[in-house]
Amino acid sequence: MNKQIIITIGREFGSGGHVIAEQLAEKLNLPLYDKKMIIEVAEASGMDARVFEKYDEKPVNVLFSRTLNGHSNSIEDHIAEKQFDFLRKKAEAGESFIVVGRCAETVFKNNANAFHIFILADKEFKIKRVTEKFNLSESEAIAKMYRHDKRRKVYHNRYSKGKWGDSRNYDLCVKSSALGVDKTIESLIDIIQKRFS
Repeated sequence: MNKQIIITIGREFGSGGHVIAEQLAEKLNLPLYDKKMIIEVAEASGMDARVFEKYDEKPVNVLFSRTLNGHSNSIEDHIAEKQFDFLRKKAEAGESFIVVGRCAETVFKNNANAFHIFILADKEFKIKRVTEKFNLSESEAIAKMYRHDKRRKVYHNRYSKGKWGDSRNYDLCVKSSALGVDKTIESLIDIIQKRFS
């Protein structure tokens, strides 16, 4: 395999994308950067991690923000940029890792050592996973899926030229419902190993 491996994973809510990322990180022995990286980013910035958690991957509230000479006063923008900078520094230091969300396919668009994956799934598959994981009714699960994906889409599209979930922005789009989560992980490991061999 190449010296550096950066795998970015975008995902639809309920697709199992985060579980897939965790398993890939474990099986490939790579660090995983997801919402847990907030603590590390906050400490490096001298900020309270609770503030980062509150605004992590949240759309900007346009009523309470403005941009002047290219500089935003939005806390959401500042937190997003700090996370992007954190990831860039890790990559510049030659580190290998897997990152979930955070517009990573845009952050590493021109990085030759990056491989961009998007995980999606059939609606019924996602509903079943969400109802079981969160003990929700079907209608509650659908509402939760809609809220999370809408928020991700708005956040992503603010910081990326490419649209969230558009296959042209990724090297590989995988429907986890086609094989199931476990077999999707097995297939991705094989593809990643071939990509970086």
